[in-house]
Amino acid sequence: MIADVLTPLLPGVPLLLGLAGLALPPGDRAQAGNRAQAGDRAQAGNRALPAVGRARPGNRPAAFLGIAGAALALLVAVVLLIVADGPVSVSTTWVSFGDLDVTLGFSLGPAALYVAVAVGVVALCVQVYSVGYLHDDPRYAPYAAQVSLFTGAMLLVVSANDLVLLLVGWEVMGACSYLLIGHDRRLPEAPAAAVKAFVVTRVGDVGFLLGIAWLAVDAGTFRIDELLARTGAPTVALILILAGVAGKSAQFPLHTWLPDAMAGPTPISALIHAATMVAAGVYVVFRLFPLFAQSPATLAVLGVMGAITLLLGALAATAQDDLKRVLAWSTVSQIGYMTGALAVGSPAAALFHLLTHAAFKALLFLAAGAVIHALGTNLMSRMGGLRTQMPVTFWCFVAGLGALAGVPPLAGFWSKENVLVAAAHATDGDGPAPAWVGWVVWIAALLGVALTAWYATRLLLRTFFGHVRSRTEDWLVGFADARYDVPPGAAHDPPRVMRWPMLLLAVPAVLLGLAAFLPGFRSALELESPHLSVSVVAPLLLLVVGAGTAWWLWHTAPGVDPAQALGRLRPLFAAGFHLDDLQDRLVVRPVRALAEAVRLTDERVVDAAVEGTGSTTTRLGAVLATAHRAALPRAAVAVFTGALLLGVVAVIVGAAA
Repeated sequence: MIADVLTPLLPGVPLLLGLAGLALPPGDRAQAGNRAQAGDRAQAGNRALPAVGRARPGNRPAAFLGIAGAALALLVAVVLLIVADGPVSVSTTWVSFGDLDVTLGFSLGPAALYVAVAVGVVALCVQVYSVGYLHDDPRYAPYAAQVSLFTGAMLLVVSANDLVLLLVGWEVMGACSYLLIGHDRRLPEAPAAAVKAFVVTRVGDVGFLLGIAWLAVDAGTFRIDELLARTGAPTVALILILAGVAGKSAQFPLHTWLPDAMAGPTPISALIHAATMVAAGVYVVFRLFPLFAQSPATLAVLGVMGAITLLLGALAATAQDDLKRVLAWSTVSQIGYMTGALAVGSPAAALFHLLTHAAFKALLFLAAGAVIHALGTNLMSRMGGLRTQMPVTFWCFVAGLGALAGVPPLAGFWSKENVLVAAAHATDGDGPAPAWVGWVVWIAALLGVALTAWYATRLLLRTFFGHVRSRTEDWLVGFADARYDVPPGAAHDPPRVMRWPMLLLAVPAVLLGLAAFLPGFRSALELESPHLSVSVVAPLLLLVVGAGTAWWLWHTAPGVDPAQALGRLRPLFAAGFHLDDLQDRLVVRPVRALAEAVRLTDERVVDAAVEGTGSTTTRLGAVLATAHRAALPRAAVAVFTGALLLGVVAVIVGAAA
């Protein structure tokens, strides 16, 4: 009974509080007053900055609603995890289209509840962290409300038992990502990045919508549990759904929006990359996996897509100078691990890596925000020597990057090992996917281990080791989303309101992998018992080679970027293999040219025909009106002339006949 009541509240609470937050004033007026006061202080020679880490009085209601929404959602998820003995299902008919019923249906199994807990933890950390990070932002109130809506939409995707309800959450997430990526209106990159994310994901969503409609019409129901009980799902419908997954989860070839989305505030990057947007596609395939398992062709497409994305993201991450872009490309690569695991028939390994990735990637983004907050720049070329100045942030980075690279016994080691073992087993061809898919995913995943270790070590060395770099006039370059005028002096760790969320996320980034030894967690995700066999030797060797190579390059030429060793490949990797340019040439420019041709056709043919008809009629009417107004003698002459001409014609025709 309690579970039946709490299940709809899981997405409902953050959605309702988010809508309430949107009704709050944005705070622009208050900020204008603050700016005026700051100007007065500047004139008086007092350039003291506002205290960091405390919400402005006008922002407190927004902060309360945002934090309360995330905290209550997390509380509901934890209570459901404790009280529910099995899957919880609640449903009522919403609307009917002929024989097709659309239901307000929710279903939460143990695995979904663990995902909901992960979403709640990351969202709560992001909301608390944002109080300090955006303390001086004039648009904090809509920001906090949109984060709540984003969280509720992801929880709706997690809990929905109806494809239409799932689609509602899916699309609300897309709208919220558009608003949040374009949050900072000062940055010229922000609106362009928001539009790009919206358009690219919409391309995939067209396929997603068609795939859902095809599945529902074929099965005669929108209910997911009834769909999963059927056999023989149409392969084309499943591939269409994969298009939506590629868009939302930033998979090749629709991955190009994610690095540019770094124009959004850093806490939003943590939320998008860790617990909501990019995780949604992986979760949908996990939820519908019994259907995907019936189609080897679909799993083959997923496997190739995952393997390409895994290597593409890892190689691009090796050459970035922007701290956030390294993490963004890293997310693209790690999602490739998850889709690869799904392709080889191991949804449990995919979900396990989704959970560990949520912890360590959220930690890394929040720690990156602390660095940006302290220095006012994103570029690693302007960083260095922060290890002693920011010890808490440094150790958070060590934990997060270690988990990302798969250093034992951190969380990423155990989940990545599950993916590698699943791919190795799939090479036998005993699973739902063809054997060659297993080989493709396994080889890509092994290479990805070395590449991940290389760029993670490079990031750590360039940011926290070496000499402290001096500030220059062109310091503020890149996506400087820190709004603060950083005062001169040594960098320091962030205030408590930003530090505690980082420390909280460091715990699962380090320990969550050990949950695989807990029978309850293992049975919920249907994971196999952890076993350290000879199969871990190859990944560990590749890990040592990748990290050791980056360290050796740094040690040999202190202060020199190890990416210099990439030579002519560096610009190619830094540009993401120029796939943006390729899409621009093959898709954007032809579409714009077609749109321009349509516009010209509309203006010069359709509009010209309509306007020409009107103007011709008007002129003809004017001529007739002129003739109608002619003087009586002239009109009589015209009438008689016409009668005479008609008579002549009649005579001629009669004679001829």
